[in-house]
Amino acid sequence: MILNTDNYLDINLKGKIIIFPTDTVYGIGCVYDDLEAVKRIYEIKQRDYSKPMAILCSNLEMVKSVIDKDTILDENLTKHWPGKLTLIFKKNKSISDSITANKGSVGVRIPNHEISLRLLKKFGPMVVTSLNLSSEPAILKFKDVLKYESQVDYIVDGGDLNSEASTVYDTINKITLRQGDIIIKQ
Repeated sequence: MILNTDNYLDINLKGKIIIFPTDTVYGIGCVYDDLEAVKRIYEIKQRDYSKPMAILCSNLEMVKSVIDKDTILDENLTKHWPGKLTLIFKKNKSISDSITANKGSVGVRIPNHEISLRLLKKFGPMVVTSLNLSSEPAILKFKDVLKYESQVDYIVDGGDLNSEASTVYDTINKITLRQGDIIIKQ
């Protein structure tokens, strides 16, 4: 079902998969504790189960709910939130290994996009990854999103995007894993 900016919050995401725009690319996601939906995302993307997925949150309190309770959030890093920065932290026990590919860490981001933030505020943390088959470029044009319509429950029409993937910074090992617009200097 295609949703617009007037009705995209009038849904139930339990057991569902949604495609929506972020401040970087179109993403495909589900609520973070719905492991059957997580499995469907891996299948739709033809993604190797050894590749972890990230969790998007709407604010710092939500971030704290998915990472290790002893983690100290570095203000030099979190000042880029909301924004195009994914930070990798030690995860807490509420995050399934199926999301993190059996790693003890999880990538977390607060996107700077109104539609994304409203979805996250309503439904809580979500497992989200870029909408594209693994090894193909990320999807920025809404017309390209439509080829997934039969495989997902909802699509939010956010128009065409003009961006790139986020910077990914591992706070545990203090290393940039993917360079985007934001440059981290430690």
